[in-house]
Amino acid sequence: MANTQRSRWDGVTTRDVYPEDVLAQRDRLADAARDGHWQRVFEQLGQNPDWVNATRVGGRSGFAPLHQAAWHGAQDAVAVLVGCGAWRTLPTADGERALDIAVARGHKSVSALLQPLVRHPLPAATLHALEARLHELIRSDSHGLAERHRLKLPALAVLTELAAPRMYFPVPGMYGGFSYRLEGDSLVTESSSRVVGGSGRRHRITAGATELVAEGFV
Repeated sequence: MANTQRSRWDGVTTRDVYPEDVLAQRDRLADAARDGHWQRVFEQLGQNPDWVNATRVGGRSGFAPLHQAAWHGAQDAVAVLVGCGAWRTLPTADGERALDIAVARGHKSVSALLQPLVRHPLPAATLHALEARLHELIRSDSHGLAERHRLKLPALAVLTELAAPRMYFPVPGMYGGFSYRLEGDSLVTESSSRVVGGSGRRHRITAGATELVAEGFV
């Protein structure tokens, strides 16, 4: 299966955002991964490769397929999922990575495959500060949509393992969203709405400040 995963953060947690047929497909993927039916998982991902990091919409655990493979200790499935673009730094709702789950379950055979390959290392304190400021900016610039839709806001640790450390976060009801990228030890964000001309806003976020550097673009 080719790695066609795009860097896109899926923060939707409320089921009314998606059509019923999409929800049914996402549920089938989540069920198959939970039950260790890997052939079904890969069939679903063959049709929807962007869902390799998808969780059950409205689910409480925040388990993506790689977390389930780690829980089962399914070495072959872990290898395929990582090859398809599964993020090894993606946290569950409890903040556990797939590696943490495998270690807790005693699945030593998959631990090496699940060790994150961090291409853009940052001190934990810096990463935490950038993430907190990003979340604050999203809440402010989404004009209440983040709270209304109970969005799961981005985990910046994922950026550190991507070859190109950039991602897009679509916001339901905004007709647009937020793109963000690492530049050294800072984060550059852009937000806009397709239905509001000149709504673009660009910020540079550091551990100590959030600075508006441009606005009014499309």
